[in-house]
Amino acid sequence: MALSPSQIRYLRSLSHGLNPVILLGNKGASEAVVKELGSALEIHELVKVKLSGGDKDERQAQLDVLLTGTGAEAVQQIGHVAVLFRRNADEPKIALPR
Repeated sequence: MALSPSQIRYLRSLSHGLNPVILLGNKGASEAVVKELGSALEIHELVKVKLSGGDKDERQAQLDVLLTGTGAEAVQQIGHVAVLFRRNADEPKIALPR
């Protein structure tokens, strides 16, 4: 599901008050981290992730692994912090604008 620009703006505004739920360490995005992120997305739908250090390409590679592994969409990425969204099909918690 592709998000519209108004939905992205809305989700970005909701994410300001969030603290990072997933913190990547030196090993980066492993299968265990992807699994944990998937369960966090099931519960919260909107999750902040703090990517580990490294250059911009390394952080983008980590983000790509997380996105493909969970089926989430990137709402925003600023520096080492990314905001991911995945709608819970059974019990949606966030009402998105049209």
